[in-house]
Amino acid sequence: MGVSAAVVLRCEVKGYEGGGKGSNGSPSPNLSRDNRVVDRPVDRPRHRHHQHLPSPSRVHCSTTTTTTTTTKPKHNPARLVIEPSRLQTPPIFNDPSLQSTWSHRAWVACGCTTVLVSLAKCVTAAANSHMWLEPILAGLVGYVLADLGSGVYHWAIDNYGGSTTPVFGSQIEAFQGHHKWPWTITRRQFANNIQALARAVTFTVLPIDLAFDGPVLHGFVAVCSGCIMFSQQFHAWAHSTKSRLPPPVLALQHAGVLVSRSQHAAHHRQPYNNNYCIVSGVWNEFLDEHKVFEALEMVLFFKLGVRPRSWTEPNSDWAEEIETPQILRTPLI
Repeated sequence: MGVSAAVVLRCEVKGYEGGGKGSNGSPSPNLSRDNRVVDRPVDRPRHRHHQHLPSPSRVHCSTTTTTTTTTKPKHNPARLVIEPSRLQTPPIFNDPSLQSTWSHRAWVACGCTTVLVSLAKCVTAAANSHMWLEPILAGLVGYVLADLGSGVYHWAIDNYGGSTTPVFGSQIEAFQGHHKWPWTITRRQFANNIQALARAVTFTVLPIDLAFDGPVLHGFVAVCSGCIMFSQQFHAWAHSTKSRLPPPVLALQHAGVLVSRSQHAAHHRQPYNNNYCIVSGVWNEFLDEHKVFEALEMVLFFKLGVRPRSWTEPNSDWAEEIETPQILRTPLI
């Protein structure tokens, strides 16, 4: 509420008798031609016998006060209405789909073993040949390409296929659920989260370990396959709160070595068609600015007639739901 007041001052000037003129018929010395009061010097009479001195003018003033009261309209925001989810209910704290099994742990152990064997062969061969620069550069290339590979794979399963797609069906379905409940990835136990990629790494790297000994090749393979296998864990860290992340992980995210929380958060906002890379995120800006994935989508559409999901207007199935208090933490093993 606001109050404003206006004061109007009205003045009436009364001069000499005879319409504001002196006794000699001349205008009053204190009045202008439009009857406004002006400051003029008063001529004192030079002779003591002067009988007709002008008397001071009388000014009658009256004031009028006007008060205006204004009232600011009160806003009455509409209540938010949340429609019931059309997907299945979110996983609960003891959901078996979030927990690790001994099979998951075994596959993770196999994947880690093949990566470590490749890394050991790289170090051994480099030490024997006194060649260190080339394997290190090969490892850097593997790290960069792992980020690109994670983006291409993430884009593909986000936009194509379904739960019935051979080989990749379960991962496609899981990623669709991930867009609805992104926080569930932080509740997945470690082996449960990376076991699918650990299987792929095991079958890919094991033959290379058995067939080759070159330090440059193993420098590339060890770093690239390791980053790909752990990319889902990097992804989970990108969804975690700072309070739940170890300080070294926060430091790596801040340095850009691992994909940051703020960068990946853009992937979970409309139109859901950017920031696909989840290792370091170094490729995201280039791929998005040059519309690389949009070009691939056009090629697939004109060649195969398949439309990506990113072309469809996002609906409530892709609207992110926040974590509810009933979802409890689970051991990350």
